[in-house]
Amino acid sequence: MSLAETYPQEVQRILAKYPPEHKRSAVMPLLYLAQRRDGYITKAAMQEIAEFLEMDGTEVASIVGFYTLYHDKQEGKYRMQVCNDLPCALRGADTFLEGLCENLGIRLGETTPDGLVTLEAVMCIGACDRAPVFQIQSPERITYYENMTIERTLELIEALKKAQGETT
Repeated sequence: MSLAETYPQEVQRILAKYPPEHKRSAVMPLLYLAQRRDGYITKAAMQEIAEFLEMDGTEVASIVGFYTLYHDKQEGKYRMQVCNDLPCALRGADTFLEGLCENLGIRLGETTPDGLVTLEAVMCIGACDRAPVFQIQSPERITYYENMTIERTLELIEALKKAQGETT
């Protein structure tokens, strides 16, 4: 089912915010809407958005590829994005990531065997003085965690597993 068929009112509400000559500006909210529906942005959704906005499909795909908040493939239900730029690395982010990978039994970019968490490294989420820091993207929201330890992070993942078990 197309984005316009799934969310007709929301698509129209988004498009109405922009004058016709600037409708390309609606690309990011429409991408977010597509990702909310599927958990990632499908090629069909990118093409549909490109057609709405009279853009080339490659332009839309390049936006998806550039921003770490957009994803073009299905992975874990939760995306844990750990900042490991230089200031965070100096506060232990790389060691934190290594320990987390070891405890989860995955490498960066991989998803836990239960399909719950995909672990990614990203550049700067704006909390350098509170590293190790990460954000978790879920279908509903993005939540930030600061001054984390491996132990507290594993407890958080266990809580996500329990919550997942309660909702399925």
